[in-house]
Amino acid sequence: MKIIQFKDAIREAMIEEMKKNLNIFLMGEEIGKSGGVFKVSKNMLNKFSKKRIIDTPISELGFTGLGIGAAMNGLRPIIEFMTFNFSLIAIDQIINSAAKIRLMSGGQFSIPIVFRGPTGSAIMLGSQHSQNFENWYANCPGLKVIIPSNPYDAKGLLKSAIRDNDPTIFMESELMYNDLGKIPTKEYLIPIGKAVIKNYGKDITIVSFGKMIKIILEANNYIKEEGIELEIIDMRTVRPLDINCIVNSIKKTKKLIIVEESWPLGSIASEITYQIQKNAFNYLDSPIYKINSLDIPMPYSKKLSNAILPNIKKIINAVKKIYYI
Repeated sequence: MKIIQFKDAIREAMIEEMKKNLNIFLMGEEIGKSGGVFKVSKNMLNKFSKKRIIDTPISELGFTGLGIGAAMNGLRPIIEFMTFNFSLIAIDQIINSAAKIRLMSGGQFSIPIVFRGPTGSAIMLGSQHSQNFENWYANCPGLKVIIPSNPYDAKGLLKSAIRDNDPTIFMESELMYNDLGKIPTKEYLIPIGKAVIKNYGKDITIVSFGKMIKIILEANNYIKEEGIELEIIDMRTVRPLDINCIVNSIKKTKKLIIVEESWPLGSIASEITYQIQKNAFNYLDSPIYKINSLDIPMPYSKKLSNAILPNIKKIINAVKKIYYI
């Protein structure tokens, strides 16, 4: 094992796959000499040349469409968005082209493409740069949606996404790029669509993904001092959802909390709630509790944004409320 930053794990995944397959290329804004805004593609231009590390104009709709066309013709593009907030400019291509072409062509075309980049809130970036759209993309059949919470998952899942023959949305929590974690020195893959239990417990199941897992693990340090045992499930992918993992946990704990950074209406948490009441209602001893960001655009103020987002205090209060029912 070795210790590595989140962003470096992503870079390693891309480099390893690009060395194996000459049809893979990376395309996006400022990814060449500068290595991208967050330095995820640092020094990749020197390794692979301008033919495979392609700097684009500020035209998300244009280079997304170019990538989809390349995928239809046998290449395997990785499209980097400077932030997934900017993917909204390209959402027509992602939803109406990438997600549908396999079906509309009767299977004559596959679209082996990865759309990746930072997502979610950061520090004092305001309403237009602090949003979560995983539930938007997960709502569209034909797409797979991955949100890793640590370097190990980021590398293993990205390698699987690059090898997959379907279009994949790969969302990287912006505030996690410098996070450290252990990964194997040897090659490994993580299957898409499989959740993982980060902490075993008997009292309450708590489910999330992405950087919210970090918040939950921090909250758990306080919760376990009170003798409450959480079973923490990291979904890792939100399309497909590993509902069976949650159901099996609820059979033991009888209680469920879902934490998600996005807005509450039509969220991933809402879908998990429906699936659990459908498939595991008889095992529940209390109502399902979900924690989302407040239902308003993100303010610029750091103090206000911290109040809007899920946090340790909100998680602890929810755990106590559910535990003592």
